[in-house]
Amino acid sequence: MQKWLACVMAALLAAGFPVQAAAEHEMASEALSEREQLFVEIDKRAIIGPKVIDLGEEGVLNLPRGMKFIAKDDANKLMEMFGNAVSPQRYGLIFPDSEEELAWWFDLEYTDSGYIKDDDAKDWDVDAMLQSLKEGTEEQNRIRRSKDIAEVEVTGWIQKPAYDDTTHRLVWSVAVQEKNMPSDSEASVNYNTFVLGRKGYINLTLITDTSLIEQYKPLAMQLLNDIEFKPGLRYTDFDSSTDKVAEYGLAALIGGVAAKKLGLFAALGVLLAKFGKVIVLGAAALIAAVRVFFKRSKPGGEA
Repeated sequence: MQKWLACVMAALLAAGFPVQAAAEHEMASEALSEREQLFVEIDKRAIIGPKVIDLGEEGVLNLPRGMKFIAKDDANKLMEMFGNAVSPQRYGLIFPDSEEELAWWFDLEYTDSGYIKDDDAKDWDVDAMLQSLKEGTEEQNRIRRSKDIAEVEVTGWIQKPAYDDTTHRLVWSVAVQEKNMPSDSEASVNYNTFVLGRKGYINLTLITDTSLIEQYKPLAMQLLNDIEFKPGLRYTDFDSSTDKVAEYGLAALIGGVAAKKLGLFAALGVLLAKFGKVIVLGAAALIAAVRVFFKRSKPGGEA
């Protein structure tokens, strides 16, 4: 089993999945076994790069070597398990396919919005956009509370919105951290990249933490370059006489539309900073069971 699965399992423990006293350990272990099996099955179905992945009618992803792609149905299962949104628009999730610690992951989606006019990029009010993101995250905190997941808050821009009207790509990023944490604590980063098409847009979101974002920004841009709309569906193929125009402009991809899901994306992102702290956050007996499982799953390990 790949090491990324061990990291994800660690995140489950850090997320506060029900772990009771020693008397309830057997019941908790049975539940853990079900999750273990789910991860094993998902890992078997993962697509390993390099590989050209068809993204339906809209485009293709040239998945690079060193990455693995978890397709839509399995991706939504993982997202739901972490208290994140299940999305019918999701293409899938992208993880590192290596023995390194899980330090980043990507969510890849397509929105059939219609053609988005980009002329409002000249008149952006980034302060108002940031406030909209904060308010949207507060709305999502109601859902997080119902799932017993820590509430989060947007603390500021990592990268202010930048739009390239030649490539029709938009990039922006904010820092998100758990509420009531010290000001110098690690925050997670939602690094959002978009490429506009004739009938909608593809959104590639990198989730990592603030200490690693500069290291992985180039990775996000590389992966964005590996996504292509199919012929006839590029932004420049727009036909004003026949094509649907979106009800909102480019700014909505930073404000209103984005704010609705930002708080949910933060759920797993915040956990990235906790992987090294899992021993103090989880139950020692359950963690020991996880370690035994992964040791047993290695080639040559005991059955």
